[in-house]
Amino acid sequence: MIQDIYPHKLINHYDPSKTPSLSSPVIHFKGRDILLFDKENAVIFPTVRDFLPAEENAAQPDGAASDEELLARAKEAVGALQFLFTVDDKDLYLARDKEIPVPEGFAYIPRDALRSDDMLPKEMVFAAYTALQLAGWYRDNVFCGTCGSLTEHSKTERAVVCPQCGRTIYPRILPAVIVAVRSADGERILLTKYANRKFAAYALIAGFTEIGETLEETVAREVMEEVGIRVKNLQYYKSQPWGIVDDILMGFFCTVDGDETIRLDREELKLGAWFTRSEVQLQPTNFSLTNEMMRQFKEGNDPPV
Repeated sequence: MIQDIYPHKLINHYDPSKTPSLSSPVIHFKGRDILLFDKENAVIFPTVRDFLPAEENAAQPDGAASDEELLARAKEAVGALQFLFTVDDKDLYLARDKEIPVPEGFAYIPRDALRSDDMLPKEMVFAAYTALQLAGWYRDNVFCGTCGSLTEHSKTERAVVCPQCGRTIYPRILPAVIVAVRSADGERILLTKYANRKFAAYALIAGFTEIGETLEETVAREVMEEVGIRVKNLQYYKSQPWGIVDDILMGFFCTVDGDETIRLDREELKLGAWFTRSEVQLQPTNFSLTNEMMRQFKEGNDPPV
């Protein structure tokens, strides 16, 4: 899955004292696009140094004094930089300004291409989608939702605080479920395809948990709403952070309870059908919890019914 990046590690500890260096990677989103550069057959994030004019960058020798000058000029060009997290030993920063100069050779790439084209190393795809989640949170919490005042960054933790009313706002994570529904004999699985989405591969039933609802109730409700089937024998499998839509996904296997007739919600799905293990068609990448659960079923490694 997208978070399975061993031996690499994303360290999400927030340290407000961190400051960027010239070699620090910078992530910037413009709408649904992310700033990247295909350099020597390796797609990379820009670094702080890349935001200097090419002639100025090349003219300065390496050294502490010149690096300080260059860093000040680069930060002036790129605007506000917010420490995000560390991948292995490299600190990543978010460019907070809406508009920044695009370094030579770089361009904005649709964020969905990271998943479909497998352009970046897996640890950097995970970093990009986690950064996307944080970028949206920073964007949506410039003002306090209680009193409307401008918020400030906490000096001790990953949070924003309101200096007027004292409210503290943390990144919001949305619980959601992925559901692998199996037939009564355990030899078929219910696969679906989304309606009105570009994503065309087979998937499992999924949905967000609503207020006052347990995860188990979410599973039962989503399956009933999308395919009109009752389920039983819920078995928790695994979880996955999914920064694309700010959620934490929790995967469940379960068994149909009674009638196996599919009654499709056409607004959500364009296809829903039962498939044997050999018929299951996996997704093109191994990033999603959905695909891992489908593969576990296909290979006969799913929990016993």
